[in-house]
Amino acid sequence: MTIPETTEASLWERARSGDPDAFGSIFDLHEARIFRQARRLTGSYDDAEDVTALVFLEAWRKREAVRLVDGSVVAWLAVTTTNIARNSTRSRNRHRALLARLHDTNGSAAFSSAVVPDPAAEVDERMDRAALAATARAALARLPRRDQDVIALCILQGLTTQEASEALDIAPGTVKSRLSRARGRLSADVLAALAGPPLAGGSPSAVGSASASASAPSSAAPSAASRSSAPSSPDSTPNALPGGAR
Repeated sequence: MTIPETTEASLWERARSGDPDAFGSIFDLHEARIFRQARRLTGSYDDAEDVTALVFLEAWRKREAVRLVDGSVVAWLAVTTTNIARNSTRSRNRHRALLARLHDTNGSAAFSSAVVPDPAAEVDERMDRAALAATARAALARLPRRDQDVIALCILQGLTTQEASEALDIAPGTVKSRLSRARGRLSADVLAALAGPPLAGGSPSAVGSASASASAPSSAAPSAASRSSAPSSPDSTPNALPGGAR
């Protein structure tokens, strides 16, 4: 009996051909890593779950066009995460603005986002970290999209200049100049907040763990839970994740 190759490149070739089990292995390999990036970019556990689900949905739908970098799909996933998180944040801000206008129209007091400070030192520290994380997300959002992509690849995901250049299809020198320009616009504290771990509050299981599906996205369509009941033939449902994605 022939044992199929399990390198990421070989898994993706099988997934590209419509193998749901191979795609499930790719999901298990990178889901936690993509979730952490989405968590940093959105600042919300629930939003990060939604973004993660949409990223892998896009990977499945566009699997024939996805480019590997150094035998891995993670660079493509990282760029897609940045794009989806950006759109998610804009939609959420529009929704909140609409709610605020409706609230004011009814003559009620304006919404307040103030948080009552807790005297405990631990809570104060957590609030400081949350404020810094929010500042970092806002600063990143103000960068041009091309600079955001470089930050996502080189700082959030730790890719090399060469890997980022291949992922973005630009020269390594261009990656270096964009990264230098972005670093110049972001303070050291902001860069540290982006590169550091997200605030505590739960995270999907470790990369490569077979239990990744237990905490995979539940609020986006399709959810990780629903993938277990999806048809085993991916070609029959091109807009859904394969049934084998765990």
